[in-house]
Amino acid sequence: MEHVTLNVSGMSCEHCVKAVEGSVGELQGVKKVSVNLAKGKVDVEYDTNLLSLDEIKETIDDQGYDVI
Repeated sequence: MEHVTLNVSGMSCEHCVKAVEGSVGELQGVKKVSVNLAKGKVDVEYDTNLLSLDEIKETIDDQGYDVI
């Protein structure tokens, strides 16, 4: 398992948190995802054999937020 903390801009409310946690959490290989709205951070624990970091970033981007 790999653990990564991503800086994400554009999140401003609880809907944003649910959108990111929901979409990333549905990816095959994600064990845990947690958004810290106040800090603009997304923590993800995932299996690198099933999922790449780029796929996680793309999923967040698809929700309308920017991984910086």
